[in-house]
Amino acid sequence: MNPQPSPDVLVIAASNGENLKLAERFAETARDQGRSAEVLDLTEVALPLFSPRALSQGTPEALASLQAILQAAPHWVICAPEYNGSIPPVLTSAIAWLSVQGDDFRALFNGRPIAMATHSGGGGHTLMAALRLQLSHLGAHVVGRQLVSNTNNPAKDASIADLMARLLRLPPADA
Repeated sequence: MNPQPSPDVLVIAASNGENLKLAERFAETARDQGRSAEVLDLTEVALPLFSPRALSQGTPEALASLQAILQAAPHWVICAPEYNGSIPPVLTSAIAWLSVQGDDFRALFNGRPIAMATHSGGGGHTLMAALRLQLSHLGAHVVGRQLVSNTNNPAKDASIADLMARLLRLPPADA
């Protein structure tokens, strides 16, 4: 776990391609707005695919530090590509692992301000709908605006700045 103070914003990248680049832009924007920010590349977290069989083999070692990093950051941005019209497996699996920790599967997400963004070849809108539905079900406060971009419609700096400002206006989950 990182001994430095927790960031104001944790930007979670659910791929190590264009969405990781987009995540870096969000983190830079948060810093430009006077906030601390870190990027978490979920593809670097050593979690097996969630399944009942994997769960019966015990909790993955990486899960406790992932949960601590997420818990400590008051605001999140999730940058994820659309996979077959929905949420990418690395993000779905991480959420599944996190949701089986403790007695309240919503605890990590309840009241958590979260913004969503995508750079996706598949359009991205069905990902945004699926992710909004899942995060809302888990109790998160999902920012109304979202960012959908692709090669032909790249993310604009002004849109990233606006989405970040909207996210940071929401009170942290424990406030």
